[in-house]
Amino acid sequence: MSDVVAAVAKIASGIGGFDEMALGGLPRARLTLVAGTSGSGKTLFAVEFLAHGVQGFEEPVVFVTFAESPSEIRQNVASVGCDIAAWEASGKWSFVDASSDPPEEHVVVGAYDFGGLLSRIEHAVKETGAKRVAVDSIEATFSRFDDSATVRMALLRVASALKKLDVTSVVTAERFDEYGAISRFGVEEYIADNVVVLRNVLEREKRRRTIEILKLRGGMHRTGEFSFAIDPVEGITVIPFALTDVRPSASNDRISTGHADLDRICGGGFFRDAITFLSGPTGTGKTLLATTFVVAGVAAGEPSLLISFEESRDQLFRDARGWGIDLATLERSGKLGILSDYPEMASLEFHFLNVKQAIERFRPTRVAIDNLSALERVATERGLRDFIIGLATYLRREEIATLVTSPSPTLFGASTSATATEAHVSTLADNIVLLLYAEVSGEMHRGITVLNARSSAHDHRIFEYTIDGQGVKFGLPFRDLSGILSGHAMRTSKAKPEEVTLILEDEEAR
Repeated sequence: MSDVVAAVAKIASGIGGFDEMALGGLPRARLTLVAGTSGSGKTLFAVEFLAHGVQGFEEPVVFVTFAESPSEIRQNVASVGCDIAAWEASGKWSFVDASSDPPEEHVVVGAYDFGGLLSRIEHAVKETGAKRVAVDSIEATFSRFDDSATVRMALLRVASALKKLDVTSVVTAERFDEYGAISRFGVEEYIADNVVVLRNVLEREKRRRTIEILKLRGGMHRTGEFSFAIDPVEGITVIPFALTDVRPSASNDRISTGHADLDRICGGGFFRDAITFLSGPTGTGKTLLATTFVVAGVAAGEPSLLISFEESRDQLFRDARGWGIDLATLERSGKLGILSDYPEMASLEFHFLNVKQAIERFRPTRVAIDNLSALERVATERGLRDFIIGLATYLRREEIATLVTSPSPTLFGASTSATATEAHVSTLADNIVLLLYAEVSGEMHRGITVLNARSSAHDHRIFEYTIDGQGVKFGLPFRDLSGILSGHAMRTSKAKPEEVTLILEDEEAR
């Protein structure tokens, strides 16, 4: 019988979403190389890894710094809830200061040489009982050596010393290019057990931070690049995975869309945890239906959140007054939250965190997002996909009924090429509602139809509707017409006047 190899034990890094990527965290008692260009977040990664040991497990930690002084590190990470000075005072955090000009303060010190440095690290670990060690950035030391062979030997000494101490360690390294060599000297990644790469890529004038696990020796992990954000309060957050969790069983409860006729054609309203995608050209009433959806939640006593990426608060309030809705009063009631941000005000990652924090702060049971595709102006397609998947997963987990709007790329008919938003949202949506224009006998008409409603017996007809000072009013379904979805409606038969009267009477009776 063949021997069974035991799985490598992992410890939680505490970095938002990273442990989900690593399928449990970093392998225990092994060295992880975190490589990235300047400003990609390497030092923050190392600090958060240590901070989680202190805060989550009451573990002592050691931080070896070559680049910044301890005082600079204390100051730089204070905003993300890391009170290093307090941890030092309690004996939970120790510095080994190997920066070029160490200040006069209480750190682990000694005359610098490579053998002496390892002795200082060993002394700090044994004195404190540390289980986690971070070294930032080791390139500052390696620049003293002449060739890669010397660097390789130095790295082997570091890796060997840390393993003997039985600590889980993170070592940061500088890179020159986002997609060039993994490390500056080209040997660091071969010595490390694990390699994590941070990037801050400029693509078509749009920035996107990504994180990739290149290898996790002895452990499974998710592959590929994933977006992450650096928040002044929360620190690093990996977007697709930061919000994932075990999803509860699908809800069978239905809620009103805010419009009785729309409830009817959707098969009785939306399910409590459903995501609904509402698409249509400009002027068809997408913002109105999104507003009606959250107002219906307020009327039912449910906290609701309206998020707009297209209009300012003043515009939202003005437009709602035109439909007889007083958003300002509803907001003052405490049941309605409103978040309005133009996409260009910040990066996609910031918008992700802003939405997440607004949901956690307000705890709504309904959310309407209008218009999601506006974020395409500041996002790469992959970044937008990560945003949508991460947010959709979170909304489902929390059983938040969600309505997302996006404009159609054309005014008339169904487009042959979907936008990036449509491509990503439509595959995740439980319900897809389409608004459209149709030309009939030289006159413009608006139409609405439900393309998909999962687990619901929905109406497949296209209904005419109008918009006035009281909102949306449904009319009769289009009859004896074909080609409406293509934007070129044509009559399929010529009904006699008496037949038209019977059709109208039949529809009104329904």
